[in-house]
Amino acid sequence: MSTESLHDIIRAIAHFIEIAGVAIILIGIIVAAVAFFRDARACGNWRDAYARLRSNLGRAILLGLELLVAADIIATITAPLSAENILLLGAVVLIRTFLSFALETEIEGTWPWRRAAMQGRAGTKNDER
Repeated sequence: MSTESLHDIIRAIAHFIEIAGVAIILIGIIVAAVAFFRDARACGNWRDAYARLRSNLGRAILLGLELLVAADIIATITAPLSAENILLLGAVVLIRTFLSFALETEIEGTWPWRRAAMQGRAGTKNDER
């Protein structure tokens, strides 16, 4: 197998992962919207349904972003190693990683380094009941 055909296969894999990331985001939007309207109509509590909508949307976007970052990293195998390409990839990964961090913090409602303490408190409260 030639290097060129191997690069074509790797580019195709990266492209497939990008498509999967976008598809997950789009499907997540549709599923979250359907669940939002179903929950809101069933219980009449639009605020709780809205909170679940935001959480579900955030999870879908987060998973999609993680796949897009993975696709970018895989695609670098075939990209020529120039300073411009490396800086561009670094910027894209940095931006997507920041977005993932921000979304995860929004979904969980706490900073990642405080999550273990919050879960410990929640477990203690449940044990006291």
